[in-house]
Amino acid sequence: MISAHSFDNIACCFCPQAEFNGKSDSLFFNDGVRRIDFVLVYEDEDMKEIDKNRTFQKRKASLMKMGMELEAARSVVDEKLLFVKVHMPWDVLCTYAEVLHIKLPIQPNDLSTTSSPFNFLSCITRHFYPSEDLIAKETEYFTAPFEKDRLEYFYVKDRDLFFTPSMRSRMAYYILSRAPYEVRGNIKKFGVTKLLDGGVYKAAYPLHDCRFNVRSKEDECPNERYLLYNEWAHPKSFYKMQPLDLIRKYYGEKIGIYFAWLGFYTAMLALAAIVGLGCFIYGYTTQETSTWSKEVCDPLIGGNIVMCPQCDKECTYWRLNSTCESSKKLCIFDNYGTLVFAVFMAIWVTVFLEFWKRYQAELEYEWDTVEFLEQEEQPRPEYEAKCNHERINPVTRVKEKVPYTACGRCIRVSLGIGTVLFWIVLILASVVAIIVYRLAVFFSFSTRLQSDLKELEPFKEYVTAQMATSVTASIISFVVIMVLNILYERLPRTKTDYENSLTLKMFLFQFVNYYSSCFYIAFAKGKVVGYPGQPVYLLGKYRNEECDPGGCLIELTTQLTVIMGGKAIWNNIQEVLLPWMKNLIFRYCTRVGSEKVIPRWEQDYQLQPIGKLGLFYEYLEMVIQFGFVTLFVASFPLAPVLALVNNLFEIRVDAWKIITQFRRMVPEKAQDIGAWQPILQGVAILAVASNAMIIAFTSDMIPRLVYYWSFSVYPYGEHSSHTMQGYINNTLSVFDIQDFSNKISLSYFRYRDFRYPPGHHRQYEYSIYYWHVIAAKMAFIIVVEHIVYLTKFVLSYVIPDVPYTVREQIKREKYLSQVILHETNLKLVTKRLKPVIMNDNNTFLL
Repeated sequence: MISAHSFDNIACCFCPQAEFNGKSDSLFFNDGVRRIDFVLVYEDEDMKEIDKNRTFQKRKASLMKMGMELEAARSVVDEKLLFVKVHMPWDVLCTYAEVLHIKLPIQPNDLSTTSSPFNFLSCITRHFYPSEDLIAKETEYFTAPFEKDRLEYFYVKDRDLFFTPSMRSRMAYYILSRAPYEVRGNIKKFGVTKLLDGGVYKAAYPLHDCRFNVRSKEDECPNERYLLYNEWAHPKSFYKMQPLDLIRKYYGEKIGIYFAWLGFYTAMLALAAIVGLGCFIYGYTTQETSTWSKEVCDPLIGGNIVMCPQCDKECTYWRLNSTCESSKKLCIFDNYGTLVFAVFMAIWVTVFLEFWKRYQAELEYEWDTVEFLEQEEQPRPEYEAKCNHERINPVTRVKEKVPYTACGRCIRVSLGIGTVLFWIVLILASVVAIIVYRLAVFFSFSTRLQSDLKELEPFKEYVTAQMATSVTASIISFVVIMVLNILYERLPRTKTDYENSLTLKMFLFQFVNYYSSCFYIAFAKGKVVGYPGQPVYLLGKYRNEECDPGGCLIELTTQLTVIMGGKAIWNNIQEVLLPWMKNLIFRYCTRVGSEKVIPRWEQDYQLQPIGKLGLFYEYLEMVIQFGFVTLFVASFPLAPVLALVNNLFEIRVDAWKIITQFRRMVPEKAQDIGAWQPILQGVAILAVASNAMIIAFTSDMIPRLVYYWSFSVYPYGEHSSHTMQGYINNTLSVFDIQDFSNKISLSYFRYRDFRYPPGHHRQYEYSIYYWHVIAAKMAFIIVVEHIVYLTKFVLSYVIPDVPYTVREQIKREKYLSQVILHETNLKLVTKRLKPVIMNDNNTFLL
């Protein structure tokens, strides 16, 4: 390590300060030869504290010792700022390409390409792809991990173009994140992240290659940012397919795999949206022909049925035909088409995940990430900085540094689990609070709405106490969800392990946060309410909440609509409006005269920095949406339609955001979507049980089927053939008013349940109809789950994860790698050996 006294001299010698040459689009040092691979921004030393100044000088010396070339330039806008431009020489690039096991071309791909399962639509979709005149198709190569000593075997046409700008930036960041700047005893301080957090540097980022809306004037500039904006992010290109290869080339594999997954998910949603929309249209067109809905609305049937009050004091008796509109709305979502759609979605999600694995395997090969996790990924610098304890590696039997002892790791895991459980308990407490709100407000609405809506007679049948309570509670629930998300968002070994660990914790929190209210409405609300005379009370004070007269399914639909719609609106505000406003304010505060030319590195500094977690919240947003689309689709067949519309905007919004509003991200490798893949598979498995239970316990489909096939005909019914006539009267139990302590003029009223009438020797106990319905519900769940799970298993087995053509190309590439990089060296060694000759006495002579 270089002594502290020589840092200033070394920095002055090797990091000259150059005047800006007036070329606003230049991506090179002032000599026009050395490419800028990374930029560091700091305040002038004269303006800073002595400690930060000394740390900065140490940092510069450390970087130059590691082979980097630096050039400083003062800001055109703010004289206090200095921009340090970082260049990676050829030898340094070769060294770290080998360290990171970066795969580079060895020869052009000589295998004929065959179409993938999705290319059968190419004749239709080719008009929707970006113009090949602007974004040319990349040449395919066989690749191998780079080795500096075998450079002659690699396909090097031009040294300046052999390593792409994203590769150069990635290697530069690798050095920056590990270059030490201070060692005190056993404590080693290193990494640009620490210096950014400590304020030594203001920013660190790779450069965009040009402005997003203007072509670069430099001849050697590829203008990839400009092309991406015009052919991908611009609103006029909303109908075009994504240029995934160019996205991957410019931003790296991690960004590319995200947009590939989002585009694939959106394309698959189109089929689900069409079927869901068809199911909705079927329900809407048949709502007027439903026999049981007609009975509810009939003045002679529903008009003569007096129902039990829904609360103890303020509520009054009401007639069943007052829920006519609710029963019609329920017909839209609670019909046989919904059952078919729920089964379809269970199969759809399996097909989606299986074909995504195949598509992902193709991308892994094309983007050289097949063996990434085994070869290329290095420990996180934050992890390395905490490695103070030694242990014996169980595989290599060599001593290695780890951040925690076994006991320390156990304590950290316990604290992590405890923190997650605390937040889950807090969420459940908020759900209970909303339930109490629903109970209390329902009583208030029951009395007030009757008087407040007297003059608004046309709205009286639509704005009911139950509907008002459901809508307001859904809005409050959404607000609570957003607030808890903000509060919650305030050391595994590798970066992938770190993100996977965070992913599981965050998804568990978000799962409970977003879905708990929906699970409550679907499976708990209205299930334990007792019966008139013996109601069940919550907290000993509030009578347990009953479902809407039209059923809990319509309330679940309302809840899903509010949360999905509100979440989409809030996310777009957060992702688009806030970065745009921040950039606008920053440009206003740092505006300069129009005659000044601002260099490329300073233009990028005026953009927003990308968050430390990068795409984490983008994935989280989509996976939560995936849960809404699959877990509760039996109650809301329009969920895929809403998700499709949202995602069509999401793709372009995300593209516009990262191209126009954010600095260029540090390119990162990624083999797949990480821990999100098993999470999606877990949600898909849970969705089968969830939808089966929604149909069985939340909707009225099973009771209707039991009545139609068993209780409408002999021996339980009076009809000669199977029919739905009399269903309403048969499914409402009778209660004798005389059993109430407060007597009124009515002799009896009805309530929703399957119990024996008064006067029966088992009065108010569950009837035979109830047990038939329970048996049918359990049989339905078991049969549907087994059929769907068997279908999912068969599909998973039949559809291979890796296409045959990709397997063949991987084998061909491995073979070429062995021949070129290994067997060639073996031949050279063989030639250098002296020949061995056998004499007449059968002895060997050299």
